Amino acid sequence: MVNKFLLKEFGTRIRKLRTQQNLSQEQLSFKTGFHRTYIGMIERGERNISLTNMAIFAKAFNLTVDGLLKFDNSEKLFKQYKLKTED
Repeated sequence: MVNKFLLKEFGTRIRKLRTQQNLSQEQLSFKTGFHRTYIGMIERGERNISLTNMAIFAKAFNLTVDGLLKFDNSEKLFKQYKLKTED
């Protein structure tokens, strides 16, 4: 459940950055080398992408990887995570 929330938040972040730069999914696809449908799946929270692919998105948006991962709901997100020792 937490993973699904994280994937949706990341997808929302990618969509927001893409639209702020007035890019279509197809234009972002050309910029990153990823297929347009892959970008759509990420934006819908259907794909759990690799750190390498995150770095490609960060570069495409002229951000660092940690800048790419700045979510609007980060407090809510991390409150939902529990460590094994917290059970």
